Amino acid sequence: MKIFFLFTFSTFLLSAFEQAAASAHYDKILTHSRIRARDQGPNVCALQQVMGTKKKYFSTCRNWYQGAICGKKATVLYECCPGYMKMDGTRGCPAVAPIDHVYGTLGIVGATSTQRYSDMSKLREEIEGRGSFTFFAPSNEAWEQLNSEIHRNLVDNVNIELYNALHHHMVNKRMLTKDLKNGMTLVSMYNDQKLLINHYPNGVVTVNCARIIHGNQIATNGVVHVIDRVLTAVGNTIQDFIEVEDDLSSLRAAAITSDVLDILGRPGHYTLFAPTNEAFERLPRGVLERIMGDKVASEALVKFHILNTLQCSEAITGGAVYETLEGNILEVGCDGESLTVNGVKMVKRKDIVTSNGVIHLIDEVLIPDSAKQVIELGGAQQTTFTDLVAQLGLASSLRPEGQYTLLAPLNGAFSDDTLRMDQRLLKTILQNHIIKVKVGLNELYNGQELETIGGKLLRVFVYRTAVCIENSCMVRGSKEGRNGFIHIFRQIINPAEKTLHEMLRHDKRFSVFLSLVKAADLDDVLSRPGEWTLFVPTNDAFKGLTDDDKNILIRDKNALRNILLYHLIQGVFIGSGFEPGVTNILKTIQGGKLYLKTVNDTLLVNELKSRESDLMATNGVIHVIDKLLYPADLPVGNDQLLTILKKLIKYIQIKFVRDSTFKEIPLTFYKPIIKTYTKIIDGRPVEVTEKKVTEERIIQGPEIKYTRITAGGSDNEEKLKKLLEEEVTKVTKFIEGDGHLLEDEEIKRLLQGAGTEYTKVTKVIEGEPQIIEREIKTVQLEEAPVRKVQPNRRTQGGAARRRTRLAYP
Repeated sequence: MKIFFLFTFSTFLLSAFEQAAASAHYDKILTHSRIRARDQGPNVCALQQVMGTKKKYFSTCRNWYQGAICGKKATVLYECCPGYMKMDGTRGCPAVAPIDHVYGTLGIVGATSTQRYSDMSKLREEIEGRGSFTFFAPSNEAWEQLNSEIHRNLVDNVNIELYNALHHHMVNKRMLTKDLKNGMTLVSMYNDQKLLINHYPNGVVTVNCARIIHGNQIATNGVVHVIDRVLTAVGNTIQDFIEVEDDLSSLRAAAITSDVLDILGRPGHYTLFAPTNEAFERLPRGVLERIMGDKVASEALVKFHILNTLQCSEAITGGAVYETLEGNILEVGCDGESLTVNGVKMVKRKDIVTSNGVIHLIDEVLIPDSAKQVIELGGAQQTTFTDLVAQLGLASSLRPEGQYTLLAPLNGAFSDDTLRMDQRLLKTILQNHIIKVKVGLNELYNGQELETIGGKLLRVFVYRTAVCIENSCMVRGSKEGRNGFIHIFRQIINPAEKTLHEMLRHDKRFSVFLSLVKAADLDDVLSRPGEWTLFVPTNDAFKGLTDDDKNILIRDKNALRNILLYHLIQGVFIGSGFEPGVTNILKTIQGGKLYLKTVNDTLLVNELKSRESDLMATNGVIHVIDKLLYPADLPVGNDQLLTILKKLIKYIQIKFVRDSTFKEIPLTFYKPIIKTYTKIIDGRPVEVTEKKVTEERIIQGPEIKYTRITAGGSDNEEKLKKLLEEEVTKVTKFIEGDGHLLEDEEIKRLLQGAGTEYTKVTKVIEGEPQIIEREIKTVQLEEAPVRKVQPNRRTQGGAARRRTRLAYP
């Protein structure tokens, strides 16, 4: 009857345990192990044993399907789940293990050494009697691995030392694994010593970093958990350990300098990867001195070695990332018996347990990006760039106290021809990859201009899935250092030097297209400041076009403009900025739609391959194509024009609707580039409007000079004209057709007044074609009160860029 009662009682406890433990990590992993072994019979669990060791685990799905733990091959074992046992002649483990007091249960779970020492130390009577205990019982192997001197001292003094040591493994209440919460602190039965509990998502439960390898063995007076090592007393904090450990004197100095040491004396659950003195000695002296002399850098360095979670070595069965107190992450993993940090075996001694965490001694110093100079942030894929910056003397110009942004191309971006360049040219190229200010990825915006240390302005283009600067787009891997950011780019950045019109004019491949542009009066659009994407057909696209055909096309200006403006899009769209394989629908100036996508790094326009893409201009970008584009939904109503277009366009069927006409497209779509932003002037915010204007001068030849000053943007607003003839300066001010001369003081006030937008033009009246110099000026216009004579904005001036062209009288 007594046996039946005990059997029923134990079955009830186990059933209650299984239902209540449904949410505990340990018990979830145990459930998965039962499912994996269901073919072996009832109550069988599948375990993994690391080959060459006695270490066994109830495995996570990740370890199970990898067939490995800590990178080492693991074999599968099938054993009775905790609390069950085999019966002769039956499959699986159909019987419930007998229930006994704690002392007897030690024998049931195979912890016979702990059972023997309990007998020797007179603890047996206590754990056979009344009570409710939790016994974290070291396995037989754990006693064998204990330091021989400690082991001998315990056995030599069984009544005090051994008895107290065993009491240190006990808690005066029953605690199942579901009750052992992560971060919990229990009080042991010896001198109220602390037991630090950690319960990890992978099912591992530790007590002072000792792993429970067989849990929840129910006893009549408590529960037994078998652990893989003998527990030692925990008293000191991490700070206390650092202060007395001779091998950590360098870390101690850094922690004191950065005011971090005190943090490690506070209550918490920290993990410290502590570099030894030898690790600090391996650092280049200049690097160590710079970091130690910079409180911000030294604080980042020390905090980068500290996790705000307690990570025992036995809980790490694979790689995982953890956030440090510095803010960045460390990858902590294992390789067999060794711990790894960021993939490197560097842990010399592990699991030094303190009252507020655990310490692992390492033989390398971990330097976070935030403590590095910007040039030190380059990785293995940017070594060509960083090496060239150093070799050409640019690294020395990156001062530690400065602020910079490096735009680092991948190694593959540097061709042999580039590396063989004259060093002066190569230095100029590299200067265009160093920005004067520190700009993070989240600070970049579309239309932004960044000035390099070489004086160039680089444009930023932000797309749905890409950020590009000029012709090159970023790849993942941006980092922030002590004095700047580094961003990684696919290609070398080539700042634009010419306008779209100049690029067409200087490339013979585009001569036919350029002649049509001029005939349609569109060359001015491609010359002025703006933001355009132009798809340019090469001369090959016009094969078969006779002079007569060309004349017919030119005579129908509406048709010609419709065709040409179907090649032009408002905005700058870089080919590598498009999401690969996804079609992008863009509206052209003509009104039709272009369908763009990139496939295998090739830009497709209406399914036609671009032969060359991302040719950057100061006012846009060119993508080269070898066929003329035409909107498929635009009908032609003229037989002659239809015949001409069919010669040039064979990849689509052109619609013919007799007598249909092309719509007129006025040039009103073109607007000057105007930007508005807020600027602090005399301590107050002022909204500033900025626009670009063009100035041309004759360098050689006869000329008559005058400057046209225009206020406002329409014919109905005030118009001012300043006439310069030889040395005489007179200004005629026109207001709605009536003019009068302005005196010198009025001229001065006018030219210093708010809101002047001006274009200075020099024209040749007679003579041969001469070179004209064009200057594009940025004019800033402040908002100001409107006055009758003066316009309502103020000139601030701006930088200039010069271009030259031939002018005809």
